[in-house]
Amino acid sequence: MAPGPKIGVDPSGKVVDVRTNRGMIGSLMYLTSSQPYITFSTCLCTRYQSSPKESHLSDLKRIFRCLKGTTYLGLWYPKDIGFELTTFSDADHTGCMLDRKNEAEYVATTSCCSQVLWMRTQLRDYGFKYDKIPIYCDSKSAIAISVNPVQHTKTKHIDVRYHSIKDNVEKDLEGELT
Repeated sequence: MAPGPKIGVDPSGKVVDVRTNRGMIGSLMYLTSSQPYITFSTCLCTRYQSSPKESHLSDLKRIFRCLKGTTYLGLWYPKDIGFELTTFSDADHTGCMLDRKNEAEYVATTSCCSQVLWMRTQLRDYGFKYDKIPIYCDSKSAIAISVNPVQHTKTKHIDVRYHSIKDNVEKDLEGELT
């Protein structure tokens, strides 16, 4: 999407119909599975759907105009030709304290796993079946935490929601973690 005015709170703007705004956002969220280049802009618009203003509605319309002009872009899933799905996880440590690097890698790997599970569900809708999707991670400690079903005192400070990857490794849903 071409750069334009920044999406913001707009406290002085005129209020628009919430249902129309949410319907447009829902349509765009559905399209993100085949048009991933609109994901960031769409997610920015979802932040203001509780009290949408005219500026937010014009931002949504701008995304639709972008889609209309770029119908040739997007992901194509040919049904008769299979493809391999592989994921890679790597975290950026610039905003992380020195002693929390391993936690950042683990959180990034868990996020990657969640996205893989979502993508696998989306691909099933298109007729593709994936039993195992490999996730490649460059952190030995994140892999060790993920494959170890026992909770240790060194990992008790990590929020429970990030341990969902352990369940998936145990169930072998997301495939191999290497």
